[in-house]
Amino acid sequence: MAQLLAASPGRVFTVTDLARRLGHSGGAVGNACETLVSRGEAERSGSKPRTYRATSATAAAAQHTVPPPPHPAPASTPQVPRQAPTPPPPNGRPVPIIRPNGQTYHPRALAKLPDVEALRRLREAQVAVLLYGPPGTGKTSLIEAAFPDLITVAGDGDTTVGDLIGEYTQDANGGYEFIYGPLVTAMQEGRALLLDDATLISPKVLAALYPAMDGRRQIQVKAHKGETITACDGFYVIAGHNPGVHGAVLTEALASRFSMQVQVGSDYDLAASLQIHRTAVRIARHLATLQQAGDLGWAPQLRELIAFQKIADVLGAEAAFANLVGIAPLEDRDTVAEIVTKATGRPVTALALGSQL
Repeated sequence: MAQLLAASPGRVFTVTDLARRLGHSGGAVGNACETLVSRGEAERSGSKPRTYRATSATAAAAQHTVPPPPHPAPASTPQVPRQAPTPPPPNGRPVPIIRPNGQTYHPRALAKLPDVEALRRLREAQVAVLLYGPPGTGKTSLIEAAFPDLITVAGDGDTTVGDLIGEYTQDANGGYEFIYGPLVTAMQEGRALLLDDATLISPKVLAALYPAMDGRRQIQVKAHKGETITACDGFYVIAGHNPGVHGAVLTEALASRFSMQVQVGSDYDLAASLQIHRTAVRIARHLATLQQAGDLGWAPQLRELIAFQKIADVLGAEAAFANLVGIAPLEDRDTVAEIVTKATGRPVTALALGSQL
């Protein structure tokens, strides 16, 4: 891949161009390109369709790349390319993974594997996965870390079939052209598709996705001449579900499409290892225990604890504890305030502006 890009500096290649030249599937080529981009060894120059070109570091990367055979023998059965696992450091723990937004993801255990590796193997086997748990526990972070070629659909009650498949859009000349949606793009390019908050999307809208997930792996774009889209190797659907969110309904039809369903909770040991205030972590554990027992409706997750530490670093721990009380739902705020007050040894109320300075 790097050799091909480096041989034509300045030239822009589509995933289809590269796949045809290398004799590999579009999914494999797309994954490889995204890996090069994440290392700074290639540059993505376009998104519809995805295009790539060499950078100043591509030539050096090409020197360490083994060229593919000139005439690869066709496989009897197309195989979804598997991403190589990241080698663990000497202590045996998997190395953190940099997400597209630059933040670090620390892998957790899933079926005796690092969670990112488990998801990659499930993608290879075409086992659809639903991750469920409270907001802020790291569901999206895990999926972004596992799949560099990810396309994300942020689901809500207003999501339409057109948002998934595509719709006509007015062009610069006043005419109309059909722009494919994320589902079609993922199918054509063999990419992973995340339905974030999938259970907030109307079941009627989700029904447009189901033919792409079953044995047919096809959808019909009725709005665009009845065109039939067939999924390329590598196409994969994964979803996130927040059971406690108002309006989130996991229907039987949706649940049946996801053969594996994994609960995701906050890793408070990870929070402690990230040097988050020990008292804040202890409070979060206590609140989580009460929540699991049904005595409380809310507990801070890893997202809130990371925000806590950022606030503490800027404004001090006292303000961070007051904010922790303030972000609790009204029905739980008094209980949270009581627990925080007891843990810190001083009265804590929701953060608020004081008198004029």
